[in-house]
Amino acid sequence: QVQLVESGGGLVQPGGSLRLSCAASGIIFSIYDMGWYRQTPGKQRESVATITNGGNTDYADSVKGRFTISRDNAKNTVYLQMNSLTPEDTAVYYCNARRKPYSPLWGQGVQVTVSS
Repeated sequence: QVQLVESGGGLVQPGGSLRLSCAASGIIFSIYDMGWYRQTPGKQRESVATITNGGNTDYADSVKGRFTISRDNAKNTVYLQMNSLTPEDTAVYYCNARRKPYSPLWGQGVQVTVSS
């Protein structure tokens, strides 16, 4: 059974940090490009950070210098380290796995709330 399971979300104060994890099962994790997306009510889901199967990374301008995506192929897990969080980072964060030409895979999402 193919699954992407996110964890690590929660409530954090502005300026704080969180680390999200996404554990994959049922796929050959190492050949997939992985990513983190986020969505707030009434808005489209947006890409936050991606990492290719070769380890190349890309970030949304809004998170560059604050967020870091990484992967551990031995653990079938992708991470998103989020530092210097602001209320604008509040969203549901989704893990994504891509491998052309197949449809992308999505996790169930995890809530991140940045508030004092």
